[in-house]
Amino acid sequence: MKVYLPFLLAALLIGFLASAAQGQSLPEPRQSPVGVSRAMLGDAYVKVVYGRPYARDRKIFGSLVPHGEVWRTGANEATEITLTDDLNVSGKKLEAGTYSVFTIPESNQWTIIFNSKLGQWGSYSYNRDHDVLRVNVPVSQTPEPVDIFTISVEKEDETSGHIVLEWERTRIEVPLEK
Repeated sequence: MKVYLPFLLAALLIGFLASAAQGQSLPEPRQSPVGVSRAMLGDAYVKVVYGRPYARDRKIFGSLVPHGEVWRTGANEATEITLTDDLNVSGKKLEAGTYSVFTIPESNQWTIIFNSKLGQWGSYSYNRDHDVLRVNVPVSQTPEPVDIFTISVEKEDETSGHIVLEWERTRIEVPLEK
């Protein structure tokens, strides 16, 4: 009987797992992983959650991401930013809260959009009526190509910094100040 015990336990475990998983499928891994960037500016906590697509030798801006059109600013769900206190973004006040972040890329400047509608997939249901703030920022180039889309919150000092977006050879800096 002892010889059959491991086989019996294995069969029971397999049966249990099969019945527990019935009707449920495991989620497929995402091609674009989730990224999180955060920092403290004074007593304000800033957190950005976004999808990180890869360039994979594709032409990104002006092609995959067209100029002049609203972009989800990453992959999958729309990028979201959370502020625990009011901040000045490019000199304009953005109240504490959580916002979807959209952008309109152009070759020499981008429009950064903070939108009050959360939980959006991509920019398919984007509605300008929910915009809380729009700012324009210049475009610069990265010294080296960036294969995976990256958003970081970089501090300059205790109360100021930038949200930095980098992909391909494009770099965008959005000034933040407490």
